[in-house]
Amino acid sequence: MPEIMGWMTQILKDNPDVVSLVDYGKTYENRTISLLKIGTKTGGKKKAIWMDCGIHAREWISPAFCQYFVREILQTNKTDPKMQEMLKNMDFYVTPVLNIDGYIYSWKDNTTRLWRKSRSPGPEGCDCYGTDLNRNYYANWGLIGVSFNCCSEIYPGSKPMSEPETKAVTDFIGNRSDDFLCFLTIHSYSQLLLVPYGHPNVAAPNYDELMEVGLAAAEAIKKVHRKEYIVGTSPDVLYANSGSSRDWARLQGIPFSYTFELRDNGTYGFKLPEDQIQPACEEAYSGALHIITHVHDKSFSISSSMATATATMWTTMLALAVTISTLL
Repeated sequence: MPEIMGWMTQILKDNPDVVSLVDYGKTYENRTISLLKIGTKTGGKKKAIWMDCGIHAREWISPAFCQYFVREILQTNKTDPKMQEMLKNMDFYVTPVLNIDGYIYSWKDNTTRLWRKSRSPGPEGCDCYGTDLNRNYYANWGLIGVSFNCCSEIYPGSKPMSEPETKAVTDFIGNRSDDFLCFLTIHSYSQLLLVPYGHPNVAAPNYDELMEVGLAAAEAIKKVHRKEYIVGTSPDVLYANSGSSRDWARLQGIPFSYTFELRDNGTYGFKLPEDQIQPACEEAYSGALHIITHVHDKSFSISSSMATATATMWTTMLALAVTISTLL
């Protein structure tokens, strides 16, 4: 984790014109939760993209992807007009590791490598530690796909938002949810793109569009290294669940919300070999970029069209006023 924090500081130092480092919460063990805010500093209010990695401690490919993503968009921004346009119109908020306590614990030794949850103590009378942070959000909390056995890997906590890590995200986004166009949370493994919702009896109002964009993103992923990603709701392609950050984001009104489940399909599982890290990040970047580009173009092409129409209307009205004045 010190290496990741050092990397974040270096990214800020190397790119002060487009990068800010924002501390926005504390973990149970009092570690600072930080993100990189990336975007052209216009001085005005901007739309935003959210990405978090490392919500589950053992999913080590996830923080690696967030680092890769940041590096790529910053490098691309130097020469690519499209990326420059997107960073001018939107800010990217990227949290490389959300579950810092659990992530550090998973590096302790071989006995802790597959730790999933946070590191907060269980309720009174429970000797086990940790809450599944991706079951702790206020989104159909506790209804399905959880266990209230505090030793379970899918223990959702004593109540919604009981964990400081979860509350940090909801406080940060909740105060400005109208600004966010897209919410991406990065996990492993299974090679999936999951859309809301985790409850089988609830459908997102824009489900068809989420699927259309997701399927196109899966095609973009496949073009990189021929890996197949399945797209769908969690109940349809994985398992039903509740209390996820993806579902919470959609319920907040953020229109595009996706969970990425990166490589692989189970051969190595959470212990992805080192030689697969780079290709896994390359293909996932292609999929994420497709979604982000779609979100950007949808929002700003509409804004641009409306601005053009308004300008045309005012020009016409002005010409008409001049004509009437001349006739009089």
